[in-house]
Amino acid sequence: MARVTRSGSARPQGGGWELAIWYGMRLTGLGLFVLALAHYLITHFLSDPASQNAQWIGIRWDNIAWRTIDWLMLAFVIFHGFMGLRTVVGDYTSGGVRTAITMGLYLGAIVLFALGTIVLVTLPLKGPVP
Repeated sequence: MARVTRSGSARPQGGGWELAIWYGMRLTGLGLFVLALAHYLITHFLSDPASQNAQWIGIRWDNIAWRTIDWLMLAFVIFHGFMGLRTVVGDYTSGGVRTAITMGLYLGAIVLFALGTIVLVTLPLKGPVP
């Protein structure tokens, strides 16, 4: 019998991959709440939205801390979103279709994560965008 948490979702029995995903979903959900709320407050309340343009983003991304925060948000969003889709696919499909769609989801997540990481890592650090 699966142990039910306060949220009503069943915690997987034993250990392994499913339990790691279960914990990962909760941790990334909490991380996204904190990071997205901080991003929203900084972008829309502490900074004047009327003055935000490409130069503002260039100045912001000159700081490694901002790039790290944006990379964490990217990682959390991709993990949380794609693992949530994996759960939905598992609930509504079976057999070879489930396997094919799940592998497609994993491939899509890896590609999007790699592209986002490449953008955050390769943009130049010197000065604002002209």
